[in-house]
Amino acid sequence: MNYFSELLGIPVIDSTGEKIGIINDLGIATGEVFPHVTSLAFQGPGKTPFMISWRKYVDHVDDDGVALNCPSTDIRFSYLQPDEVLLARDIMNKQIVDTQGLKVVRVNDIKLSSSGENQLRLLGAEVGARGLLRAIHPLLERAVSRIAKSLGRPLSEDIIAWSYMDLLERSIKQIKLSVSHKTLGELHPADIADIIEKLDPRLRGQVFAQLDTAQAAEAISEFDDDELRSEMLEGLSDTDASSMLALMDPDDAAEIIDELDYAKAEKLLRLMGVKEEKAIRMLLGYAEDTAGRIMTSEFVALSATATVGDAIEAIRELDDDFESVYYVYTTDPAGALAGVLSLRTLIVAERGERLRDLAFKDVVWVAPDLDQEEVAEEMAKYDLAAIPVCDEGRHILGIVTVDDAMDVMTEEHAEDLQIAGIGAGDNTTGESSHTITWFAQRQYWLIVWAVASACIAALLGGNASADPLFIYPMAFMPVALLASARMVAFVKNYFLEYDRPEDDTKPYLGFFLQNTLMGAAIAAVVYLCAQLVSAAAFPDPTVLAARAFQLSALAAAGTTFVSFLTAVVYLKVLFAREERDLSTSGTALSLTATCIAAVLFTAASTMALLALVGA
Repeated sequence: MNYFSELLGIPVIDSTGEKIGIINDLGIATGEVFPHVTSLAFQGPGKTPFMISWRKYVDHVDDDGVALNCPSTDIRFSYLQPDEVLLARDIMNKQIVDTQGLKVVRVNDIKLSSSGENQLRLLGAEVGARGLLRAIHPLLERAVSRIAKSLGRPLSEDIIAWSYMDLLERSIKQIKLSVSHKTLGELHPADIADIIEKLDPRLRGQVFAQLDTAQAAEAISEFDDDELRSEMLEGLSDTDASSMLALMDPDDAAEIIDELDYAKAEKLLRLMGVKEEKAIRMLLGYAEDTAGRIMTSEFVALSATATVGDAIEAIRELDDDFESVYYVYTTDPAGALAGVLSLRTLIVAERGERLRDLAFKDVVWVAPDLDQEEVAEEMAKYDLAAIPVCDEGRHILGIVTVDDAMDVMTEEHAEDLQIAGIGAGDNTTGESSHTITWFAQRQYWLIVWAVASACIAALLGGNASADPLFIYPMAFMPVALLASARMVAFVKNYFLEYDRPEDDTKPYLGFFLQNTLMGAAIAAVVYLCAQLVSAAAFPDPTVLAARAFQLSALAAAGTTFVSFLTAVVYLKVLFAREERDLSTSGTALSLTATCIAAVLFTAASTMALLALVGA
């Protein structure tokens, strides 16, 4: 028996052959790379729970059950030790962290290995489909495995070794998981943030609490979800939260504090050291989404008359948690920015050389009120790892580093994708890999078409002469629906590519005229093509079916034209929401336009056909 699920429920038999219970759990000592099973938990008569030492009482394990080496009268029961966990209680069906694959998974089964007749070791957790099927019933797992193999898609085991598992629901301060184990706290802060974001809400605070203050400060700055940041802070005492924020880079701490209510923010700031509080308050004084808000006050600047040796000593004296140093800036006697040196220049230069003789004088800098997206564009343009932020007198207020610039570009890109109807979590093609999500995002028009067609059939069903004619508007409706969706796609692309003039005059009139002409042209093409088809399908244009066909085509062409007339409304919505700093879903816009087109077409075609049969 290689799996824990196969052991559950098998009998426990003493040396006299008497069945004294059935297995319901196994205990392991966690301090080994591949832990031994140390305890046997079984259910005795009357469902009484018992636990005994595996090493002391188990003789061997086979398909018939667990055989003990003594009669039941000689057994002495034991208790779980502090370094032990129970497989069914603590690991099975629980979330764990795969610290090698850097993901959160659920344990479906546990793989064991026999070493001798009475020795079992834990190899790892089965987190794949086979473990889930086996946990339901071994026969189901074998049947599905054979079917999958016959189809050329065999089900493989998905085992995470014990040495790469991190338990979430028991404190790792009390349990030593493995002598070679890489625990959650040893992962990169960005990986810790990703893992916590994927956890069940009830576990997030528990796992976050396992991190020390420095680790928590680094991890919380990596969270993408603002609500999750607030949730983690709420779980800390004010003192711990203030200490954690004080350890963070000032710009990251300012971003988090700005999201809190005023009373909470003031309390956390007052609990900090004077230096940290001053740096954060300075950043909070600048408008949101500006260079001043994302800059850090940690930079190295020396007088232009200082030597290379002075600069190197200044860098050596920096704290370990100081913001990464990319450049050394020089200042003139008035304290204004005068030049910049790269670290490479300092390393290869002689220690006695003056910084003014080595510094690059034409320094690129930005004002604190410059939009953060423009700051990122400046850094990309000049290939800078950091850019100084200066006041009108060129005095350095702080610097914006490349990691903050990348965050800005990522946020802006995500906003553009959302407007374009592509979620931030979608794949590179913009299509969701989940079938239902993909259908909802891209093929929703089919549902609208089906519902609208049913409405047309119901409206025409009350008239015996018009009832058979519903097939014609049903056939033409996709033209109107797809045209409206394409119209929204055109509006979104125009909005994303629009180069705003300095006076920010919106091009509504020109856009309206452009779409009016486009809509008229498309509507004309639709109607003329329908006339060609009608001429070929209906030799006699006066028959009822031919006239219904032509009226349905006219309704589709008219709806298409009206959809393009309303394009300017969608453009206004995008500009208005952008000015209020609100995100807009492109899918929601397309769905709205499609539904409006369906209503217009349904009304127009139904009334036209009812008028036709009533004539």
